[in-house]
Amino acid sequence: MALKLSLKPGEKFVVNGAVIQNGDRRASLIIQNKVSILREKDIMTSEQATTPARRIYFPIMLCYLDPANKEQYLMEFMARMTEFLSVIETPEIKARCLEISADVMKENYYRALMSTKKLFAFEEERLSHVP
Repeated sequence: MALKLSLKPGEKFVVNGAVIQNGDRRASLIIQNKVSILREKDIMTSEQATTPARRIYFPIMLCYLDPANKEQYLMEFMARMTEFLSVIETPEIKARCLEISADVMKENYYRALMSTKKLFAFEEERLSHVP
């Protein structure tokens, strides 16, 4: 099944580790085969991994974009997920974390990334009460 990307002018995205930037007009691309692709809005730098959920997201993203080195990223993911689960008491969030972990173990990294992004809102709500 093909993937259609509609790109804004200047929008960046990564395909199998290559950073590509759209030109000065809107464009559409159709990807015909399976590749690791992330839009600019889904790419995170190590400096942006500043909260527990973001520290879970970052190694999953690296597994997706750099599968040759996934073993080291998986170790980081497992450590961060274990920490997160040890302090979370909300059943729905624990269930989401288990789903994320299952997706990572099945190498469904993109799906795991999108599920992890949903933890950001939960985390922001919880951390907004911390001075």
